[in-house]
Amino acid sequence: MPYYMYVALQGDDKISVHSIDPQTGKLTPQGETDLPGGPFTLAISPDRRFLYAGCRETPQLYSFQIDQANAALTQNGNVPLEAWPVYVNTDRKGKFVLSAYYQGAHVAVHPIGDDGSVGGPPIEWLATATGAHAMQTDATNSYAFVPHIAGNGPNAVYQFRFDENTGRLTPNSPAMVEPEEYLGPRHFCFHPSLDVLYFSNEQDCSVSGYRLDTATGTLSLFQTVTTLPEGYTERNTCSQIQVSASGRFLYAPNRGHDSIACFSVNTATGELTATGRVASEARPNAFSLGPQDKFLYSAGQDSGRMATFSVNQDTGELIPLEVYPLGNTPSWVSIIELQG
Repeated sequence: MPYYMYVALQGDDKISVHSIDPQTGKLTPQGETDLPGGPFTLAISPDRRFLYAGCRETPQLYSFQIDQANAALTQNGNVPLEAWPVYVNTDRKGKFVLSAYYQGAHVAVHPIGDDGSVGGPPIEWLATATGAHAMQTDATNSYAFVPHIAGNGPNAVYQFRFDENTGRLTPNSPAMVEPEEYLGPRHFCFHPSLDVLYFSNEQDCSVSGYRLDTATGTLSLFQTVTTLPEGYTERNTCSQIQVSASGRFLYAPNRGHDSIACFSVNTATGELTATGRVASEARPNAFSLGPQDKFLYSAGQDSGRMATFSVNQDTGELIPLEVYPLGNTPSWVSIIELQG
């Protein structure tokens, strides 16, 4: 099965496409799609037939059909937005685009047409608070969560019930989880086999684990672990977060320390153990695990380059490989496996 990578190049108004060698991790440029307005965030549909992009400079949501032979993109829809989205995703069934708006202090749900396109008004345009940074539904597609950072936000995770048939959001009870510490939850990921979510904390420079009550759709914090080495006092913020498909390893970039923090995961309890950090490119804002989780790709927002690593399958350790030029202000990395 062929693997491809999409990179949102905000500074170049493009989405670049690269093929990935699943044996070596090597990247080969395949083409570019022009997208005026500063593409910032990307999402791939569950059936891997469509890609969705949110633009920052000119707030728009775009949809593209993915060529199943070579991953080329063909635009098939767009819709103007009331604010610029910092995050887009689909629900688990691929019927709706979910989006979060940091400065817009809202979340939105847009319908997806039978042809995978967007174009209509949002089903939901729901006020939350400044600092909304991500939005995903759980494995059952019944609950949605929206982290909000601290400082410019309420330092909370908003909790919703999600109707997968209508796309409607209903505040859960309680409507939010507010950690006692000044954490600043930004992005999150689901453990593949446990009822556990992990959040990267932008302000605290840490990762927090939350248990999910699947009966109520509510979260409870059980652990927070720093992403930084002891004694580090310079400016740093955390960005994205991913857990491996095996559920054994977790990674979170540091912007400032310019590294990828690595953790092992107890697959029985979900508890994290920090295992170290590896240097990456300047301001590693966006990253992704690659084919079979054998590789990790980290884009330097300030350097315009992609650092690549092989992943030790026994320990999760990252071993540096090649560095590739990308372009100006890479802001998102998405990887897809096609049928070929």
